[in-house]
Amino acid sequence: MFKTNIVFTLLYFSLFSLFSMAKPIDKSDLAQLNGSWHLRAMDGKDVRKARAILDFHAKEMLVNGFDGCNRISGYLKQNEAQMFNTKLLSTKMACRKNIHRYVSKRLHETVEAFFSITQEKRYGIEGITIKSKAHDLFFKRMEKE
Repeated sequence: MFKTNIVFTLLYFSLFSLFSMAKPIDKSDLAQLNGSWHLRAMDGKDVRKARAILDFHAKEMLVNGFDGCNRISGYLKQNEAQMFNTKLLSTKMACRKNIHRYVSKRLHETVEAFFSITQEKRYGIEGITIKSKAHDLFFKRMEKE
């Protein structure tokens, strides 16, 4: 009896976590991302001090912002697998600190490869995850003034 309850409990939580997983955002859902997003974590490392920000503009399929060192912008493209990518244009200012170089390099690597976007809660914060094969970036929406 006790073993049966454990099996059912494990099965329930496995199915619950499977069905509660966030669905990747596609082009039709992109409008819900309009606005500014502050990079909080990159590959599990706290990178808030780099102050990297992405601004999404769904109607124009445009992303711009700051990569920790430079202003950036690029047009989003989506492939048939619901993955996005962009070629970022950037100013060429020198990075001040190691954290800025770390974030800038990996942010560019992530968005120039194909990446998915999902809405989820991490670290007790609602946000989005931008994930490529190489990197995992978690952003928090910046407050509107």
